Amino acid sequence: MNENKTNPLLCDPISATCEIPISENSNKTANIQIENKPIKIVYYTDPICSSCWGIEPQLRKLKLEYGDYFDIDYRMGGLLPDWSYNSGGISKPSDVAHHWDEASLHYEMPIDGDVWLEDPLDSSYPSCIAMKAAQIQGKEKAVKFMRVLREKLYLEKKNIAQWENIVEAAKIADLNIEKLKTDYDGGDAKKLFQEDLNYAKTLGVRGFPTLFFADENNNKLTVYGSKPYSSYENALLALFPEAKKKSIVKENPLSIFEIYPSLAPKEYAVIHDISVNEAKIILEELHARGKLGKMSIKNGSLYSK
Repeated sequence: MNENKTNPLLCDPISATCEIPISENSNKTANIQIENKPIKIVYYTDPICSSCWGIEPQLRKLKLEYGDYFDIDYRMGGLLPDWSYNSGGISKPSDVAHHWDEASLHYEMPIDGDVWLEDPLDSSYPSCIAMKAAQIQGKEKAVKFMRVLREKLYLEKKNIAQWENIVEAAKIADLNIEKLKTDYDGGDAKKLFQEDLNYAKTLGVRGFPTLFFADENNNKLTVYGSKPYSSYENALLALFPEAKKKSIVKENPLSIFEIYPSLAPKEYAVIHDISVNEAKIILEELHARGKLGKMSIKNGSLYSK
């Protein structure tokens, strides 16, 4: 074991990041190409990054309120290449289990760390490459695919490094499985993933989640780690003050599920500016009336259409 490597699975709740070794070749002035909207967000993440699961509530709210003003470029970070790590008390998969349970309580998002005891992942590279293969089929499908992968990992304790579990998620996300397999095996997705890893070094990415906000003049602001919603909103508004917040429909408690088919209470709470306990009461009532499905694990629940 290499004692000197930063352990990527030791996600720090204080900084709210999953750290990786810092590249010596970083260039903070690297350009970010703007597409159709005034702001571009380059989001470095990884399907198995617990801190990234922790910012789902904030990201979902940002898309609802300001989605007209930004594009998100989802980049894969390759959080866990393999198990040649031994630091911070984590040297094997079973060491992660308790850490993930703690992360679940910290972020108030459902995570069952027992996946690391029952069906541990040997790497996050397969799921990262699968995400790049999904992106070839379309951005929105890939975002849906990432969400399903994470739900399978964090709630269903599915090893998303295994192809059969990747396929299961891909079917739910309406991806073409045959094309996904071709792009996954044929090298196109691996090439795109390598480009993400190279670009991460250029930008100086040192952990996940990292969000780079950029405008057309390449003015940049970085939000590093899991932060309150205002941090993401303020970064956007600092670069594009003309952005107008879109109001979220609150009269019908089910309307949000037309946009996001599954929500944890913390997500519902952040989106509607209410407490998590209030969100639980509303969602539980809807579930009791047969309006929502519910999946419960030891560290929380997920409600769905």
